[in-house]
Amino acid sequence: MPKFLIEREIPDADKLSTQELQEISQKSCSILQQMGPQIQWVQSYVTGDKVYCVYIAPNEELIREHAQQGGFPANRISEIKSVIDPTTAEG
Repeated sequence: MPKFLIEREIPDADKLSTQELQEISQKSCSILQQMGPQIQWVQSYVTGDKVYCVYIAPNEELIREHAQQGGFPANRISEIKSVIDPTTAEG
């Protein structure tokens, strides 16, 4: 199943409180539960004005549907083609 990286432009994302992040996460999980097991949220990274999310889904359209239902921006969606880390250098 393909993995996607979603870039969400959210001004002052790094200033969101723990409670605000929890509420956003709960809303996302609730929508995902309704959409079924074919779309899964793996992890998100909060930076200054952006949140980068990793999702598993059969296609980009399902990612966009989740964003629309949740009212979340999905400014850029890229399919992850490969994952590398320091162990990749070991050959």
